[in-house]
Amino acid sequence: MVHRGRIATAPRENRAPLRQKKSEWLPRSIPDDLFDDLMEALRTNRDRALVSMYVSSGARASELLGVHGDQIDWAGQRVWVVSKGSRLLEPVPVSPESLQYLTMYFHEHGSPRPDELIWRALHGKPRPLTYHAARRMLQRVNAVLGTDWSLHDFRHTTINRMVADPNLTLPEIMAVSRHRQVSSMTPYLRPRIDEVFQKVQEHMASPRPQPTLTPGYDPDDFSVVFGA
Repeated sequence: MVHRGRIATAPRENRAPLRQKKSEWLPRSIPDDLFDDLMEALRTNRDRALVSMYVSSGARASELLGVHGDQIDWAGQRVWVVSKGSRLLEPVPVSPESLQYLTMYFHEHGSPRPDELIWRALHGKPRPLTYHAARRMLQRVNAVLGTDWSLHDFRHTTINRMVADPNLTLPEIMAVSRHRQVSSMTPYLRPRIDEVFQKVQEHMASPRPQPTLTPGYDPDDFSVVFGA
């Protein structure tokens, strides 16, 4: 056995020739046009309210499923969730659209009591909507659209949309997503390869800019000196 001092670094070991380097993890978000298709494929106002609230709040799947009737701030357009990491009750923003769907869902199936979970099963005996039931709802939509989105992709979609907004700062995005470490935001700050390819294609298809004279120069004088 080889012993090294505390400050000595361990020798770097090379990978085996056929062992591939693992690719870096990148969050997967839903493009806007595909998200519109997903919303159209949902069957009920409960499902539309839930998905719309996921994408506008950035809440984790289990956090949003744990919202009670007295944790909806209609005027402030936010709901209160128990954060997965800190276990603290914290507010997250929600869109007016999600609240409209939520209103229709309550109108159809009754408003929950203050101490009752707002997301409930629509068939069978009255009971809260579980994580597995919410995932099954999304699986049915995936089967119709031929996609494979997950509940956690909604959170990635929210954060990627905020990162793309120049009006939002990184501390503000971290406050909404409730990330405690800046390093946890690194994957979201990398450009998505499909977006990069699209921009490169647009760049190559655009016409080359035509040279123009700096204002103040006479075109005739320029042609005499440098030729036509």
